[in-house]
Amino acid sequence: MDREAKADARDDLIGIMTDELRRIREKLTEMKIQIEQTNLVVDREQMRNADIATELRTIQDNLETVPRQDIKVKYDEALDARFRLTTMRAQMEKFQATREHLEQEQTLLVKMLTRLQGATTLADGDDAAGPTPGGNIVRIVQAQEEERQRLARQMHDGPAQSLTNFILQAEICQRLFDRNPARAAEELDNLKEAASVTFQKVRDFIFDLRPMMLDDLGVVPTVRRYVDSFREKNDIDIRLDIMGEERRLESHREVMLFRAVQELLAVARDYAAPSQIVIKLDMSGQRIRASVEDDGRGFDVESGFSGDDNYRDSRVDVLMTLREKFELVHGSVTVQSNETDGTMVRLELPASDDA
Repeated sequence: MDREAKADARDDLIGIMTDELRRIREKLTEMKIQIEQTNLVVDREQMRNADIATELRTIQDNLETVPRQDIKVKYDEALDARFRLTTMRAQMEKFQATREHLEQEQTLLVKMLTRLQGATTLADGDDAAGPTPGGNIVRIVQAQEEERQRLARQMHDGPAQSLTNFILQAEICQRLFDRNPARAAEELDNLKEAASVTFQKVRDFIFDLRPMMLDDLGVVPTVRRYVDSFREKNDIDIRLDIMGEERRLESHREVMLFRAVQELLAVARDYAAPSQIVIKLDMSGQRIRASVEDDGRGFDVESGFSGDDNYRDSRVDVLMTLREKFELVHGSVTVQSNETDGTMVRLELPASDDA
């Protein structure tokens, strides 16, 4: 088999494995949502069982004075509650076992893909200078599709699963109205609270997918809004410094800047555990400059970007993809980091095609 045919076969294999890895990650996202929501139901059913057990003990202490019909209703309610709790616990165990299995598959696939993708950048020796432009584009497209799939899955499975729980709670309320109005009112309050939380999650998903204010107001107000929301949700001290006069850029440049800040904040939160993040955005001049600096756990930039198989840090893939996106429009991304002093990522982007 000649070299080109080998490369094509390897690319096909990478494509198949990447699709499978994407499917597993989507399923893991689904499992995480289902486990969280099922855990809430289990906690609620445990409290319900405890309440019914207390009521049954009261009935036992006053057995001679409690009407027979009331005793029957309460014991039926107790059986129903115990059955629901047992069912939900079994479902939780099933979800957890599925998640563990998927995590094992994901780990294996990541290792195999790392090996294969490393091989594609070293072809028989004369391509050792680095990844090919085609490989860069593939990485960018894959990253974009994974992000779209993740958000689509969150929109689909998160609210959909919540609606399933809404229906379940509505059925509980329906059964309780005649025999226990107080309990029915409590379930309705729970239903209202869950609906409010789900509605806020949907709004967050929409903002993450494509904030409308990015088109209406531009990148600077959108970054301000996102930073405020991120600070509130994650309890991280974030400072945003804007330099130069606020101005509008071409739509794709504003999207790139916003997405870069969004990705870098997520990376810092998920992998560095910082106490403070400083964002600087300079809108003056022919080249827009931005930086995101955190004081959390850093990494060895030289080892990470050299393709060393013995050094793995999940931030490297994100940063490499970000750098390749900016280079496609004649921008740049530089990274400074070490394992004790945090990480700084500097971004540069031409304000126009003529810059």
